[in-house]
Amino acid sequence: MTITNRQVSEHPFLRALYADDYYPDHVLDLGKAILLRLCERIEAERPADLPALYLLTEVATEEFNALEAAFEEADSEIETVAREEIAEDFWFVATAYGFADADVEELIAARDW
Repeated sequence: MTITNRQVSEHPFLRALYADDYYPDHVLDLGKAILLRLCERIEAERPADLPALYLLTEVATEEFNALEAAFEEADSEIETVAREEIAEDFWFVATAYGFADADVEELIAARDW
């Protein structure tokens, strides 16, 4: 599915992490793909309210949880800088789709990173 939200399609997901050699690009590509899949699901399912959005972000957060192993295999981890960047991108996605009142902590409530 092609992202139709122009703001999202032009957004440089995980930009700060790509700029830091500590985070391997091939793992960041997986994280970016998670965020893009989240956007595709939002466009396909059109959540009507925050609880519906939170169900979608929970799935994406759990995918990031699973990605922690790939970070570790590459001698990296989802630490403070990465946590903040990922959280900011979740919030960006929510606001780009009209959920400006989304709680960033609720968006990523399922995280274990």
